[in-house]
This record gives sequence, C-alpha cells and structure tokens, in this order.
Amino acid sequence: MQADFATLVRDGLWATRRSCFVLALWLAAPLTAHAAPDVPVDPALGESIVMVKNGRLLPADLETTLFRPPGEGPFPVVLVNHGKESGNNRLQARYRPVVAARQFLQRGWAVVVPMRQGFSNSGGRAVGEGCNIAGNGDAQADDIRAVVTWLATQPWADTERMLMVGQSHGGLTTLAYARQPHPGFKLFVNFAGGLKWADGSCDWRQTLVDAFARYGAATRVPSLWFYGANDSYFPPEVIAPAHAAYVAAGGPAELVAYGAFGSDAHAMFNRAAGLPIWWPRVRERLDAAGLPTRVVYPEFAASAAASRPDAAGSAR
Repeated sequence: MQADFATLVRDGLWATRRSCFVLALWLAAPLTAHAAPDVPVDPALGESIVMVKNGRLLPADLETTLFRPPGEGPFPVVLVNHGKESGNNRLQARYRPVVAARQFLQRGWAVVVPMRQGFSNSGGRAVGEGCNIAGNGDAQADDIRAVVTWLATQPWADTERMLMVGQSHGGLTTLAYARQPHPGFKLFVNFAGGLKWADGSCDWRQTLVDAFARYGAATRVPSLWFYGANDSYFPPEVIAPAHAAYVAAGGPAELVAYGAFGSDAHAMFNRAAGLPIWWPRVRERLDAAGLPTRVVYPEFAASAAASRPDAAGSAR
C-alpha cells in the first residue's frame, strides 16, 4: 500500500510539474503563427528598434522604437505609450507617433515608444485582459517600469528630465504608472485614456470610474488630460465622472475638454491638425518645469509626408 501511495504521489508531482512546464512554455511563446506588419524605420528621424527585456517571471522582449536627435546626448526623454487596436494584439503594427515625435525631436528630445508584452513583435502574451480595468493598467505599467529601468543604463538618456504620454489604452497605462513613478518624470499626459470592455460582461463605465479613483488616490504627480467632445470611445458623459473621481481621490489632474475634432477626437494625438490643441498646453507645462521647448533641430519639422494619418494609432 505504501509503495502504491508513493507511486501516486510521484506521478502526481510529475504531472503537476509537467503541467506547469507546459503552461510556462505557452505563456512565453511568441505566437509566431501570425506576425505584425513590417514597418520600416526612417533613418532621417534617427529611428531604430531595440528589444528590451521586461521584468516578469518569464521575461519577454519588448519591441521598442527610438527616435533620437543628432549627437550622443544625454537627451531629455519622452516615453510614449501606445493604444490597443481592435482584434488580435499580435497583429497590431509597431506604433510610430511620427507627428508627435517630430515636435520633440526638433527640441532635442529622444522619443521612446515601447510595444508592451503581447503586442506587435513583442514577446509573451497580453496580460491583464478582462473587466478589471485597474488591474489591466497595472499590468501594462509593469512593462513600462522595465523600459524605464533600461533607460537608466543608457548614456544618451537623461533620466532626470523625462515626460510620459499615452494615447487610449496607453493613457490608462500612463496613469497606472504615475502612481509610483521614477522621480525624473516631471509630467504625465493622458490623451483619451481608458479601456472600453464592450462584450457586455461588465459595467465598464463604472469600472473605469473605479479604476481612475484608485489611481488618483495613490498619485501625487501632476497630469494633463485631453478628451474631445466626439470621442467614439470616451465621450464627455463617460470621462467627466472618471476625471472627477480621480481628482476627488487626491490625484492632481487638469482636464482639457477641447470640443470636436475631425470625425473622431479619439485619434487627435498623432494628427498634425491636433498639434494646435495639445502642444501649447504641454509646452506651457514643460516651460514651467524648466524642460527644453526651443527648436534646435529645425530639420525635424513636420513635412507633408509626416502629416499623413499614422498606420497604428487609434485604440480602445
């Protein structure tokens, strides 16, 4: 009987270990059956791609785009968090916010754009999926912390002078990160941030309010929020109570409600026509923080080609 019991225990442990090993392989798998579109880099923008390890138990490589001005630096850094397109995250193209990048390159900033785990050509699988919007943002922010840690090792990056911005799902990520930021970040900018879980499995509007209240309660750094009147994801009746909850909980956030923009204000951030809306307000904050806003590299000024809509921008 003892031998039979020992055999059962041994076989059970082996089965458990084997299951954990298979699960680990599944989580770490890069899902190469489908690939994100190949988006070439533009050397004229100082553009390159690096892979940065995140800090998870099963580390994944994060596909990270760099735009750098001439020289060795160190340059102030703006970190841009991407949104989430509908459909398979793996098929989402590498995010290139060229219109916004040009604004900062002209002024001597380096622009860093990481694709989070499970998106585009980054490794692993998307984390934090489901109705837990606050938890989703927290999971995304973990990847951003890893990129910030990597930045601190780069001689070209001045991590005492940093700015973080995020669009849509990236705006949620930015607010989640801002609860425990690196001290070098002077401002956080949220462009149409949030997460809309539209499968009917939860009251996502109230869940968004609850998530922002939780973030606001733990945040003491300032943020600037941009939301348009005709945002197809987060219109005024959705974002106004979420912003109020954030501020009531103690988070310092200024909401810029700028009215209608084009056919959908959700895509305002990386459109040339959106620059007059957000750049003066951001520049004012940068000036107040003693960060550079004077044009020193006019060759990066926007061209007609740079004004075309970005291939990978809008997201929930």
